[in-house]
Amino acid sequence: MRIDNPFDLSGQAALVTGAASGLGRSISEALVQAGASVALLDVDQDGLAAVASALGATGAKVVTRVVDVRDRPAIREAVASAAAEYGRLDIVFANAGVGGGPGFRDFAGQPNEEGDIGAISDARWDEVISVNLDAAFTLIQAAAVQMKPRKSGRIIVTTSIASFRNQAWVGTPYMAAKAGAAHLVRQVALELAPYNITVNAIAPGAFATNIGGGRLKRDDIRQAMSKRIPLGRVADPTEIRGLALFLASAASGFITGTEIPIDGGSSLVNG
Repeated sequence: MRIDNPFDLSGQAALVTGAASGLGRSISEALVQAGASVALLDVDQDGLAAVASALGATGAKVVTRVVDVRDRPAIREAVASAAAEYGRLDIVFANAGVGGGPGFRDFAGQPNEEGDIGAISDARWDEVISVNLDAAFTLIQAAAVQMKPRKSGRIIVTTSIASFRNQAWVGTPYMAAKAGAAHLVRQVALELAPYNITVNAIAPGAFATNIGGGRLKRDDIRQAMSKRIPLGRVADPTEIRGLALFLASAASGFITGTEIPIDGGSSLVNG
């Protein structure tokens, strides 16, 4: 590792799920700017095309695949295809996610019947667990198959500060899924450490993305949430880039099994 440029990813190949917008797009942009070739996966075909066009215009090598992360065979095939395309697979971001619906209280602390435990449908629970937890397992599993023979790799999972603190306004299925994903990271990090494969998690707080119906893009919701954040604002998706690049690069080579919050200080306060 060159100390003057520890984030250089030249010659490396990466894969990002949920790459068509929000955090996934910003992560993909950071990887490309650092010199990596990137496979972009998402269910949004038009969004993928737009991101691929923008990144391709910079001279970067990118490929796209329209994939629903709930489709386990499709994810495994996409990972194998990306590794074959680039001749290697060094970095995998399990980033795709969906919101969990409303919490049992609203931002004002009032009861919210729609988020009541008794109102959570089987369909809502199953979708949130499938996208936010099951898909992370499938992607990690597929990545490990590619990385173990080379005894090298970086796997990063997007969790949430909801994985380690209670948030009454966040849907219960989301809380459970992200907590499960965080523990999955720790378990797999231990298993893959002998192969020099690091497994870590990024735990975002309030970012203005499309998750949860894009509610943090609304001025009223953004202002209400900003009051709960010590830095006094909701984050822009581009602010994920530095941490994502750190965990993908040689700069974090001795870090594994961690979950790093990026939340403007939200996890430092109660409520």
